[in-house]
Amino acid sequence: MTRPTAAGGVVGGGVHHVGMGVSIDIGGLRPAGAPSARADSGAWERVAVVPSPLAELGMALHALSEPGHHPGLQSWVTGVTARLDPHLADRMCEADFLWRTTFSDLFLPCAGLPGGCALPGGTLAEELDLLDGLSDEQFVDAALEFTCALPCGTPGPGPLADEGLRRRSLELAAARGPRQAEFTERLLTDPPRIRTWLRQFLQDCDEAFFAETWSRLRHRLAADTRHKTDLLRHKGLAETLSAVSPAVTLDEAAGRITVDKLGDGRTATGDGGLLLIPTSLGWPHLMVLHRYGWQPVLHYPVGSPGLAAPPTVGQLALRMTALSHPVRMRLCRHLARSAYTTSELARVHGMTAPEISRHLGVLKKAGLITTRRRGRYVLHQLDVTVVARLGSDFLEGILR
Repeated sequence: MTRPTAAGGVVGGGVHHVGMGVSIDIGGLRPAGAPSARADSGAWERVAVVPSPLAELGMALHALSEPGHHPGLQSWVTGVTARLDPHLADRMCEADFLWRTTFSDLFLPCAGLPGGCALPGGTLAEELDLLDGLSDEQFVDAALEFTCALPCGTPGPGPLADEGLRRRSLELAAARGPRQAEFTERLLTDPPRIRTWLRQFLQDCDEAFFAETWSRLRHRLAADTRHKTDLLRHKGLAETLSAVSPAVTLDEAAGRITVDKLGDGRTATGDGGLLLIPTSLGWPHLMVLHRYGWQPVLHYPVGSPGLAAPPTVGQLALRMTALSHPVRMRLCRHLARSAYTTSELARVHGMTAPEISRHLGVLKKAGLITTRRRGRYVLHQLDVTVVARLGSDFLEGILR
């Protein structure tokens, strides 16, 4: 759920400066006079932690379409693909742009229902009924986001009512390929037909592979929601969000949640609520639904690999920038093998000690080297563990 927002800023698909993240204004959640998020204050009564079978089906379709994003699911993907009916596999390709990039907000329809406080259904059938509850305008707007890369979710008439926007949608879809163009034409011409097709397709996926998968996953997700709900009740929202992900932080004074992502965007709960929805299939994706007029949702992975907490996007950029300089790359070649003093490095590289010190300072600020004192000498050495994680940290950062 990374997208343009009416409040300004874009998340996910475009090119942005590093480290802005997504902010969720939650000032409306706090009752008047509530000084903090104490368990007895009632301040977070409109924050709900709940699993969603439809969102998990969306993530399953994403993992099947982009298995490279999810190396830990390789055996599951292989097993499902091997027994998938060829006709269903073909249908899966008809609109895979709805879930290949991440997945469409259509998989969280409760967030688009009036009132801003609806919850996901307990079963896939109930959630498909919620999907039917979206207006044609909402359905088309959400579907077009990944179908033709149209900036959606802003105030004003959509392509069903605006002929200029309709033409623009078709042009953008055509640029992305014939399947997108055909799907967009059908979507704009006959939304009910596409809605019927999508519901039947999701039901067929449930029968073919998802019902079995959900029967295994739902107990784990239910346990996670109980744990997070207990944290919310007894420890408050800050600790709950910290347990959701180190990339999610709460500024209680400002009434704002910030999600550290590569990009920026803003949304607000207003008079509605905030949903925290876990996924067992989602790592490394940490997604934020922030479509204009929809309830904000944090869709977060549980059971991710037991790695150290990933760096922030800013820290990651700092480390990669530090390593991009050819002098610092040569310094790292020596520092990876042994510990050296500044003077030793200066002699080896034919540079002055102040020049070496400046480069070491950049590496140290990025957290890439360690220093220790031995008598009157200060020794520097590359932290090979941190450097070895850069590849996975980078992948986690851009897919978060």
